[in-house]
Amino acid sequence: MDCVVRWGDGMTFIAETGSLHLVTMDGAPEGGGRNLAPRPMEVLLAGAGGCTAYDVVVILKKNNQAVTGCEVALHAERAASDPKVFTKI
Repeated sequence: MDCVVRWGDGMTFIAETGSLHLVTMDGAPEGGGRNLAPRPMEVLLAGAGGCTAYDVVVILKKNNQAVTGCEVALHAERAASDPKVFTKI
C-alpha cells in the first residue's frame, strides 16, 4: 500500500492514495492553516475507526448475519507537548 502526501498552500496537504483517491488535510488557523479540511490527526483517527467498522461488517456478513448498521465512536488523547502523538485511543 502506498500514499504520497504533497504540501499545498499554507498548511494544506493533499494525500494521493495507492487507489488514486485524494484526501485533503489542513491545519487550524492558529497553526497557519485555513481550516479548509480535517486535520491530519483527525484523518488518522477516522482511518482507525473506518478500518475497525469495515472489519466488523465483513466478519458479520461472512457469518451470514443481517447487518443493518455499524457505528464506531472513537475518543483519543494526545501528548501535551510535541510531537503530539496519540497516547490513548
